[in-house]
Amino acid sequence: MKKTHSLSSYLLLLISLTAIASATTIGVTYSTPASISGTVQLSPDRIAEKVVSMNIPAVRLLDSNPAMIRAFAYTNVSLFLSVPNPLVPLLASNRSLAMRWVYRHVLPFHPRTKISIISVGNDVISYSPDVSPFLLRAMQNVHLSLVDLRIFKISVSTTFSFFNIVPTAFPPSSAQFQQPNGEVIIRPILQFLERTNSSFLINLYPYNMYRSSFSIPIGFALFEEFPFNFRDDLTTGVRYRNLFDMMVDAVISSMAVMGHENLPVIVAETGWPSSGIDASEVDATLLYSEMFLKALLTHLRSGNGTPLRKEGVSEVYIFELVEKDAKQGIRNWGLLHHNMTSKYSFEFSDGGKVRRFKGLLIGIFVEVVMLYLLM
Repeated sequence: MKKTHSLSSYLLLLISLTAIASATTIGVTYSTPASISGTVQLSPDRIAEKVVSMNIPAVRLLDSNPAMIRAFAYTNVSLFLSVPNPLVPLLASNRSLAMRWVYRHVLPFHPRTKISIISVGNDVISYSPDVSPFLLRAMQNVHLSLVDLRIFKISVSTTFSFFNIVPTAFPPSSAQFQQPNGEVIIRPILQFLERTNSSFLINLYPYNMYRSSFSIPIGFALFEEFPFNFRDDLTTGVRYRNLFDMMVDAVISSMAVMGHENLPVIVAETGWPSSGIDASEVDATLLYSEMFLKALLTHLRSGNGTPLRKEGVSEVYIFELVEKDAKQGIRNWGLLHHNMTSKYSFEFSDGGKVRRFKGLLIGIFVEVVMLYLLM
């Protein structure tokens, strides 16, 4: 009896270690510019090599360039593909066009390239209200095309923008999807995601939330640890220490209202600009951008999750890998300068050290348990 009790304790500990080891996957977004600074061409192979050298495990390709998809073949990098918004009505109305898209962007590369998910459209609700009703049918047609080709490990979803679907983020427990889009557009999509084991994709920018509310201190948005740097949800008694977790939990609460609180959540875009559109964006600085990104990576690697989702979000994609050409009237977000050198003093990736260390711990633990059972 004593030995059985000890084994149960060991198994519980192993489960805990496994949970710790499954921290959020942290990737980047990338869209193909014509050139760097108008002169040096950005070849897909060069981008892929840079991503691999930075130990980035996942990339969201905002334009799903086939040459870029091919460049990631035989790497360990997982790809998140996107169907452009103008194609959504076409793919919804014509199943053969959906199959054609899959034939062009998936079939030639799978499984040599690790494609994990396809987003049909990006923030379609704000892009064009006339396109939104076509979203679900387009998603279904892409999903069925994959099934017809016996490709079962690539999930299909669509990407929403936090500000266009969640009107009130605080308190998170009271958050609901904005109507009528919540009932008409989002509810059927949630049912589709549940049925096909896919994830809810959300573009989520604490910077935008901070700018929209004078009551949010900069430290709360930047993950800073101050004695009074928190917000309490009085309904649930939950204390929030940062704006990112508060926004994620607002999404989770909104899904829960519709009966889908357990769907995995992927943050398809997040970040903090290193420069703003004009002089009024005084908090869009390289210093604050670095503080936000460094703190976010630390938070995600901790495996602590959010108050309402202990396992946290499954994936987060930092916007964006390479700085676009500097033009007046646009924000700069890139992790890398135009010449592919880093803008920041910290390393984006820990090179898998944390994951390898935790994996080593689990391996040693399993060996100990096996020896124990053989005694």
